Order: sequence, then C-alpha cells, then structure tokens
Amino acid sequence: MSKGKLIVLSAPSGTGKSTIINELMKDSTLGLSFSVSATSRRPREGEKDGVNYYFLTQEEFERRIAADEFVEWAEVYAGTYYGTLASEIERITSSGRNVIMDIDVAGAENVKKMYGSRALTIFIEPPSLEVLKERLTGRGTDDADSIARRLGKAEYEMGFASAYDREIVNDSLDKAVADVAEEIREFTRKEA
Repeated sequence: MSKGKLIVLSAPSGTGKSTIINELMKDSTLGLSFSVSATSRRPREGEKDGVNYYFLTQEEFERRIAADEFVEWAEVYAGTYYGTLASEIERITSSGRNVIMDIDVAGAENVKKMYGSRALTIFIEPPSLEVLKERLTGRGTDDADSIARRLGKAEYEMGFASAYDREIVNDSLDKAVADVAEEIREFTRKEA
C-alpha cells in the first residue's frame, strides 16, 4: 500500500478555511483524514484526548519539542503550545489516507520543508481585505479592536501566499470547495 500525502490549508481568520475543510471531509473520494493536533492547554468540557486534541502537559510538550517529535508547533500564549506530532502524520499516511492540516504560515513552511513533494500547500484568500472586514464584522463575535488585529494579521499572512503551491480565492464557498477538491485530486493522482 502506498503512503498517503499531506494537504495543508492556511488562511487568515474569517476566510472560510474551516468550512472548506468540513466540506472536503464529506467527500469520501478524497481519502482525507484530519490530523489531531497536540496542545498543552487543559481539555475543555466534552473534549476527549486523541479526538479533539492530544492533551500534553507543558513539560511533556517541551520534552517532545526537544526530541524533535513535532512537524510544526507554536507557543500561542506563554506556556500554551499547539502542534502536529510526526507520529500523527505517520499514523494517517501509513494507512494510505491523505492527511489534511489546518495550520498557519510558519507551520506550512515547516511541513513543506520536511515532506517536500509529498505535501501540497494551499492558501485560501479572501476576495479583499474589505470583504474580510465585512465577514468578521458580520460574525458578531469580535469587537472593533479584535477585528483590527485580525485584519492586520490577515494582511501579514497574505504576504506569504505566493510561497504556497496553490492560492485559491474564496469569493464563493461552493467554488472554493470545488477548486480545493480538484487541486487535491490532481495532487494525489501524481507519484510523490
């Protein structure tokens, strides 16, 4: 059995990346499995270890960083880490399934360095920063300061889009899902 491949999606907050991934996961022809991330934060009510996250203590997370067991990781808040274990990628790809990852621009760069032609990186872009601002405002979950921070981060992240294998603009959700699905089909048909 041949090993699966890695598909990385990155996008600014509010661009629809999670919705796109959820739609892709419904398409059994793509052979996708979502990678379960590790975190050093405590489980929230209802979360299960190995399902929502691999919950590690801060010390265990740091030990695994030192042992080079992560494909990518970040300290999101002081002492709170998130990352993808290499063992999780191996678990999925050794079964012949393709792993889909929702990670930031730094993580995507690390995955591409480690896996080369076995990894496809796709950057999902908003039609414009103005449209992104409308989407973030329309969600009603963030105050003006938070939206301004998200837009600043989005502008920064969009500066990395050209380093990805593919860039797809989400101006229509159905079209964006279809475009990403087609990129995945084309990529997974090729030999690594």
